[in-house]
Formats: sequence, C-alpha cells, structure tokens
Amino acid sequence: MDFNDTPEEAEFRSEVRAWLDDNVQKDWRDRMVNGRFGEVCREWQKIKYDGGWACVNWPKEYGGRGLTPIQSVIWSQEESKVAPPSAAMLVVGLGMTGPMLMVHANDEQKARLLPKTASAEIVWCQLFSEPAGGSDLAALRTKAVPDGDEWVINGQKIWSSGAHESDWGILVTRTDPTVPKHKGLTFFVVDMKTPGIDPRPIKQISGQAHFNEVFLNDVRIPDANRIGAVGDGWKVAMTTLMNERLAVGASGGAAGAAGNFDSLFDMVRDLEGEDGPLIGDRVVREKLADWYCREAGIRNVNARTVSALSRGDTPGPEASISKLIQGPQKQDMASFGMDLQDMAGTLIDPEMAARRAEFQYSLLGSPAGRIAGGTDEIMRNIIAERVLGLPGDIRVDKDVPFSDIPTGA
Repeated sequence: MDFNDTPEEAEFRSEVRAWLDDNVQKDWRDRMVNGRFGEVCREWQKIKYDGGWACVNWPKEYGGRGLTPIQSVIWSQEESKVAPPSAAMLVVGLGMTGPMLMVHANDEQKARLLPKTASAEIVWCQLFSEPAGGSDLAALRTKAVPDGDEWVINGQKIWSSGAHESDWGILVTRTDPTVPKHKGLTFFVVDMKTPGIDPRPIKQISGQAHFNEVFLNDVRIPDANRIGAVGDGWKVAMTTLMNERLAVGASGGAAGAAGNFDSLFDMVRDLEGEDGPLIGDRVVREKLADWYCREAGIRNVNARTVSALSRGDTPGPEASISKLIQGPQKQDMASFGMDLQDMAGTLIDPEMAARRAEFQYSLLGSPAGRIAGGTDEIMRNIIAERVLGLPGDIRVDKDVPFSDIPTGA
C-alpha cells in the first residue's frame, strides 16, 4: 500500500486544513479541563455538522458528506491534530450506532435517527453488558416481553459509559429463553428519558464517574424502535461490536488523545535528567523505539481495514488486533511517563502536575480500555479463532436452550 497522498488527496488535505484553521475554537482545551468536556464535544460536532464536515463518509441524506474511506482517514488525521478529541463521548453514536443503523435499520429509523446522531443532538450509550454475564454478551438476562405494539423491558445493565449523560441507548434483550442463547436475542434503540430507566454512576479510582449501572424496570419501548427482526439481535450486536473495535482501535492512537505516544515523545524531549535531556538516554530511546514500532504496526493494520472498507466490506476481526495492542501499551506508556517525572509523577492535581497530570489520569483510566469493547482475553480468542484459524474453545452450552443452562443459583 502506498501511504503517500495522491495529488487529489493532497488537495483535499489542504481543503480540510483550511476549514479547520477557520473553525476550530482556540479555547477548547481550557474549557475541557474546566469540566465542560461534554459541552465542547457537542458544540464541536454541531459546528462540523453545520459546515458539512460531520461523519464525512456517511451518505449526505443522513448528515454526512458522502466521501470515500481514504478521504475520511485524511479528515480524521487532520482533525486529531487541532480539534477536541470528542471520541470518548460520541464514539458509541458515530462509531457504532450509526454504522449499525445503516446496515440493519429501516428507512424510517435511518431518517429519524441518523441526522440527529451526526449533529450530536442525540448522544448514545451502549446497554449491552450485564452483571451475571461477564464477557459473554449472549448470556444476558434482560427480558423483553411483547405487549401489543410495545415491549416491556426488565433487567440490569452495567459498565454503560456515559449513560447518565446520554439521550438514547442501544439495547440487547432476551425475547425467547427456549432457544440457544445466541438465537433468542432482540435489539432495540431506546430514549434514555423513558420512565423506568435508572442510570446510576459508578465512581472510579480516578474519582470520576463515567461508567454506570442501569436498571430497567417495566420500561415500555415501541416496536418501531426494534432494529432488525425478532430473534436477530445477535447479528445486529455483532455488526455493532465489529464497528466498536474499529472505532476504539482508531481513536486510541489518535494524536489528540492524552497519554499517547506523541504526548510521551514530546515530554521526553522537554525533560532533563542527571546526564542531560532524557531523549538522549539509551534506555528511554529503546522504549520509545519499541512503542514506535508497535504504533507503526497498528497504523498498518488500520490501513488494511480502511482498504477493506473502501471495497465496501464490513469491518472484520482484524480490528481486534489494534485494540489488544493499544490497551496494554497505553497503560505501560502512562506508567513510564509517571516514572520519568520522578516524585512529581505522584501529583494528580492538574493545576500542579506536569502536563496537567495527563499520564496520571491515563494510567488510572487505562484498565477500562482493556475491558471496554471486549477484554484482552476475548480479543485473543477472536484473533486466534477468526484471524489465525485455530480451534475454538469448547462451548458446552452451544446448542442448549438458554432456560436449561445452569445458573449456580
């Protein structure tokens, strides 16, 4: 693959840079660190939407620009250098829900939901994981029972990022417990203001409360909000998860992300050690070289995925490779960045710590990145079975009706 811009791509890159120079608000960093992250993310997405630069590879009728995958990559590369890193808040809507709706939703659902997703009028959360299911999404127990032209939902979800601040959620439920667990699922979209939905933030080690447990008590959802056929929820969920791993892998290495390789490299160039600049230290340079090689490998894997997208293919299991590498690497780089700061690395106050404590917060938040979108162990299984073609794990419950699977109760 040739990574150099063609003349047409170079011209498009210049157009993107010019628009960003004219429209990116210079104070967004200060506003984000002062507790206005969500406000800035929504505002920037609306600016892009009004300017015709939101979701650039989406069809125009859904709020996009109808650009090619390569043009979308160029846009993302240039945006990440200068604009707010809104992926953490909008990734469920833009990276997962939107692509899933384009594949599985009907025309009415697309017209109703996609433009508002592109403009960030609707911010989405994911209601998938459950306390008793662990990493096995198909083990979910949230029930959906039909009642006329509505469904009545009861159950509990957990680790739902941003659910307390989201407008809508994507929801997987069990509608038939008499068939094997992967076959009895149905997929919905739900307004988070619907009576009976109770999101409760979970306080994290960093002091923040980004994740939630969400209780659903007699929540009534119209059948018009069902995505796909009854019982086809696993298929819809897999489309969502394939896009999630692609989105998480792409955003994890973005130049604007805190605590990433570029940020660590910049800090090393600025810091002085006992024998001079740390960039000259052999051990430091060896670690940087190793991480740089890994970053290059991730870029190549992502480029392969972009090539597949340009042919109209659905993101495949290769996206799991980027996620598996980036999760531990982000954690290791954050720890190393704190070590290089010596005693100052223990400071957590952004007003006192070097680089506004970005490596400290990156370290505290990095374990979540190794769980969200599939744990490291799940990623290894996917790569082993679906990329390398190795024998799958033995699954004794594969053809057993879900209601017959022992629960330990």
